[in-house]
Amino acid sequence: MRPVLVYTMSRIGLFLVTLGVLWLLGLANPLLLIILSFVISGVASYVLLSKQRDAMSARISDKIDHPKPQGD
Repeated sequence: MRPVLVYTMSRIGLFLVTLGVLWLLGLANPLLLIILSFVISGVASYVLLSKQRDAMSARISDKIDHPKPQGD
C-alpha cells in the first residue's frame, strides 16, 4: 500500500504547489486557477513521478496476480 500512498500524496502535493505558484503569480479567477493547476500538475507528474507511478503499478499488479489466501 505504501507506493500507492506515496504516489497519491506526491500528486496532491504537486497540485498544491502549482496552485500556490499560479496564485502568487496573480491568477485571480478561481475556476481558471484550479483548471490550470490540474493541467500543469498533471503534465509535471507524468514527467516527475514516473518512478513512483511504476512502483505503484507494480504493487497493484502484484496484488491482483497474487491475492491473499482465504481461510475456511
